[in-house]
Amino acid sequence: MTIAVEKVVYTARATAQGGRDGHTASDDGKLDVTVAPPKEMGGNGEGTNPEQLFAAGFASCFHSALKLVARRARVDSDGSTVTAEVGIGPINGGAGYGLEVALVISLPGVERSVAEELVAKAHEVCPYSNATRGNIKVDLAVA
Repeated sequence: MTIAVEKVVYTARATAQGGRDGHTASDDGKLDVTVAPPKEMGGNGEGTNPEQLFAAGFASCFHSALKLVARRARVDSDGSTVTAEVGIGPINGGAGYGLEVALVISLPGVERSVAEELVAKAHEVCPYSNATRGNIKVDLAVA
């Protein structure tokens, strides 16, 4: 199923040079990073990598969705955090690579059943969740 955006309200733009071993910057200059493969993938590990950038984006986006659904439910989400772990590995017998994500959500002071309900609702709202649903494994865990 393809998700159609009804109206684009913002477009982010970034340009990469050198792929996994180069430089990436946004057109507004707010993101400007050296990219290097991690040592685990044979690189020098002296830059960020696409998986870290994806993890940062997913964690930030999911946390915003969580705060939104908590506010709507009148639940205090102060002190909450979302940690995204993005793994990369071979798929299709090594013919390509794929990603998997684990989101670890902390909602201090919120009853576990309520926290789990908020996390499920956030997973329906978050644009990253919507983009990845049915495409890659995404595990949700309430800490």
